[in-house]
Amino acid sequence: MTSSLDQLTQFIAATRFEQLPPALVVQAKRHLLDTLGAALAGTESALWRECLTLAQEEGGHAQAQLWGSPLRITPRQAAWLNGVAAHMYELDDTGGCDHSGAVVLPALLAALPLAPQPVKGEALLCALVIGYDVGRRVLEACGGYSAHNGAGWHSTASCGVFGAAAAVCALLQLNPAQCASALGIAASFSSGLWGFIHDGSHTKKLHAARAAESGLQAALLAQRGIRGPAAVFEPRWGGFLQTLAAETQQPAALTDGLGVVWKLARCSIKPYAACRGTHAAIDALGIILQQHAVRVEEIARIVVGLNPFLLAMCGTRERQSLAGAQMSLPYALTARALYGSVELASYEEDKRLHPQVEALMARIELVIDAQQGRDDEPWVRLETVQGARWQHHVTVPSGAPANPLSDSALRAKYRSLATRVLPADQARQLETICMALDEVADVRDVASLLSLPGAGLPARN
Repeated sequence: MTSSLDQLTQFIAATRFEQLPPALVVQAKRHLLDTLGAALAGTESALWRECLTLAQEEGGHAQAQLWGSPLRITPRQAAWLNGVAAHMYELDDTGGCDHSGAVVLPALLAALPLAPQPVKGEALLCALVIGYDVGRRVLEACGGYSAHNGAGWHSTASCGVFGAAAAVCALLQLNPAQCASALGIAASFSSGLWGFIHDGSHTKKLHAARAAESGLQAALLAQRGIRGPAAVFEPRWGGFLQTLAAETQQPAALTDGLGVVWKLARCSIKPYAACRGTHAAIDALGIILQQHAVRVEEIARIVVGLNPFLLAMCGTRERQSLAGAQMSLPYALTARALYGSVELASYEEDKRLHPQVEALMARIELVIDAQQGRDDEPWVRLETVQGARWQHHVTVPSGAPANPLSDSALRAKYRSLATRVLPADQARQLETICMALDEVADVRDVASLLSLPGAGLPARN
């Protein structure tokens, strides 16, 4: 009987662009553009600059483009730094490993200088789809998002490393044996804990980066004949699923519908600069406010009914740090009511620490709804000082596959982020090439458009 690992590695090595459904190709281009926009904005952050300083102190053979800068660095450093940027502001996509774009794309573009010949856009898109697929399948094999993350693992890191490794293997056209070793090595590189949730610390921003870097390294090591364990997904002591998901593992998910059910199709593009868990509640509050034109001073109380998992993940009221505020459901709702949006500007320090914020957040109450399952979206009820009460429940949040952002909304989001760093003409050129990538003969054109002209870096905010 063929093992799960063998089936996955055959899928990685043998899948070609021509096998991808046309609608999936369109979605892959949308996620590519969205990730690059999020990453370019992320290069403005102080955290990214500190990471860059560390990489520059290391030195090394500069081959790969550092996005949003004139610099070239080593492929490993590029995967790491571009991953930090892509996940920096919580604007990257979700629903894969979880944040697949910020893991897979930095690894892929970092590997471009190592490809033996120019890479066509079709090949990059195919590798991107494969990376999303494998990363998500590993998460589902762990029991799914709620089970795995609920146990304390941050799946973007712990499962994303497999997606990055698979994508690079596909791009570099490694054979099945090499792909198997790459996944085995990636299993040992897996890491990432949710400890940041308690104090707004920075490690979440580093998780996508580490998964991208480690996935790239796993593929490159395997390419050179370094072997990884073959029993990585088997029910044995020391195996990945047996170690990280002993009680929740669903090994069949690794291969169910492989090559037929494409996991990218279930991924979301985020309209808000906040944790995905807050989005349905933001939508619901926004609908109430639009329908009833309630002024902030008229709000007596906002009640949110949610499940215990979401409460533990997004119930924090920490807003001193950007990382803390972006995980806070109370702050997201406050920003929507007070500032009219939950865009990146709403998370700037002067907005987070405004005196009105504390007063409004004190009127937001989170309650456990015993009828909700771990994957259910919360409901929102707004009560006014005049005694009016309106409740709304959004079951499919904005940006989800069943409620997608329009092309115009996606492009507007991308432009608002990319032009924080790139000249407007260059940002438009990058947008055009991304949305027609399947027609591009050499994707190094994409990398060149990610380079910041001149000798400077983006201004520190």
